[in-house]
Amino acid sequence: MSMSNKRKKIDLLLQTITYSAAAIAVIILSMIVFFIFKNGSGLLNLDLITKDYHAQFYNGGIEDVTNFSNTEKPDFLSVEDYYSTKWGITLTDDEDRQGEPMIVVSYVADDSPLNDMFDKNNVNNQEFSLEEGHVLSSIKFYDKNSALSIYGAQYMIQELDDVITFREIVFSSLGGGIRGSLVTTLYVIGMTLIIALPIGIFTAIYLNEFAKKNRITNALRSMVEMLTGVPSIIFGLMGLAVFVPLTVNYTKADSANLISGSLTLAVILLPVIIRATEESLKVVPDDFRSASLALGANRTQTTFKVVLPSALPGILTATLLSVGRIIGESAALIFAIGTAIKDDISIFGKSTTLSVHIWSLMTDEPANIELASTIALIILIIVLILNLLVKLVSHKYLKKFA
Repeated sequence: MSMSNKRKKIDLLLQTITYSAAAIAVIILSMIVFFIFKNGSGLLNLDLITKDYHAQFYNGGIEDVTNFSNTEKPDFLSVEDYYSTKWGITLTDDEDRQGEPMIVVSYVADDSPLNDMFDKNNVNNQEFSLEEGHVLSSIKFYDKNSALSIYGAQYMIQELDDVITFREIVFSSLGGGIRGSLVTTLYVIGMTLIIALPIGIFTAIYLNEFAKKNRITNALRSMVEMLTGVPSIIFGLMGLAVFVPLTVNYTKADSANLISGSLTLAVILLPVIIRATEESLKVVPDDFRSASLALGANRTQTTFKVVLPSALPGILTATLLSVGRIIGESAALIFAIGTAIKDDISIFGKSTTLSVHIWSLMTDEPANIELASTIALIILIIVLILNLLVKLVSHKYLKKFA
């Protein structure tokens, strides 16, 4: 009787430890997601994804104005939107993606004289207009001090209403977007998978289906498993020492570039792909192989016509794990690609992926936690979408061959 009570107590203790550990894991993961969502959701919008990181600056001049605007302040504008009926423009106090104050053009009337400015930085004085979303830095006048953004939108509108012309308006695009980093990430994912998937899958097929069980193959498996645990920064050093000089010598690249980064990531992913693919091949029943061979197929036909299709869901899972590793990798890419945030992307030049972009933001003084959290949220969304796509493809494939 005492042994039974003791066993029950041990079982209860083990169950309590199990449930407590699971609860702690769920709480920690939930806190991480909550932190990212709380800090990053406010900046999440389409402009962040589609706009450039580096702002484009303009110096706008204007000819003598004879016809000013006659448009009254639209009803959809709030009291915090400061409108000049004379110039047909609305300015609003706002904050940029780094949390710094700025003045944004929130509305421009159709008959605004500011629709007919010229670019003072262009030798041909190319015509252009002030548009919604532009950020004003200053308005420079002929006979009084400039109206600077630090004084606020209301002051700038008041100063503008007092004149009939000005020397120039200095404005820019918003900037701070992640389009370049997003495009770089997609490039790196594509090039890495093109390199790593064929090598990894065919290596796994050889080890599981064709290689003899001996010391050599056991040593190969041990080396693959060992490489899985090597810190990625060591692969980054290898990329810097091997792949960067290689691409510089045989391509038009002159420094770290997307190709060297993709080659580095391919080496990192090979152990993951090999192990996952080999495990997927192992779970295919031997009866499938025996039946195929009995029907007259040779070993190669059996492997590629019967075994490989049956293992496809596991291979897709390996691909998903690889994509997640590519998106989340930063240490190796700091050496193999660089940390320069670019808007014009070339596979022969430096750039940053989303994860390296986060690293760059967190190394600033002060760290931009909000934008870093937003990028992390985008990464989570991308991984979630990829996960759902792989599950959908796997389900349809299994249903097709069921």
